[in-house]
Amino acid sequence: MILVIFYSRTGNTKKVAQEIVNKLQCPIEEIFDTKDRSGVLGYISAGCDTTKKSLTELKPISHNPAEYDMIIVGTPVWGWGVSTPIRTYLKNNKNSIKNTSFFCTMGGSGGDRAFKQMEEICGKPAIATLALLTKEVTENNFEEKIISFTKQIKNFKTQI
Repeated sequence: MILVIFYSRTGNTKKVAQEIVNKLQCPIEEIFDTKDRSGVLGYISAGCDTTKKSLTELKPISHNPAEYDMIIVGTPVWGWGVSTPIRTYLKNNKNSIKNTSFFCTMGGSGGDRAFKQMEEICGKPAIATLALLTKEVTENNFEEKIISFTKQIKNFKTQI
């Protein structure tokens, strides 16, 4: 079984997560940070926290990652890296994650660096990755990339 976990500050990562869930017909869970990340100040604090590789306090989750064969983790790219809430989620749950795939949304660059950080945090290589520009998401120009990403996951799932 597959679970999609994501954090979204502006709604772009959430939009992608929902499209992945539509293709895979699997459960979804949004991660919520207890720190207010909205507006300009939230944007600035997000970048600072990511640069410092800080952790944060998350609201409780309802899905146990140990119950799933794969966790697909979605993050916005902050300061060319993984967002603080997803860094925290992965650090807290790394021993419960069997297999993982990653996706990210970003203004310009940093996806590869974010994926590398995510692999290091959870100690597992990603089965598949998907990096999307904010422009692709807001213009709904990412269907082919979603299909390719979910196809890799479905192929892996048949091997489990």
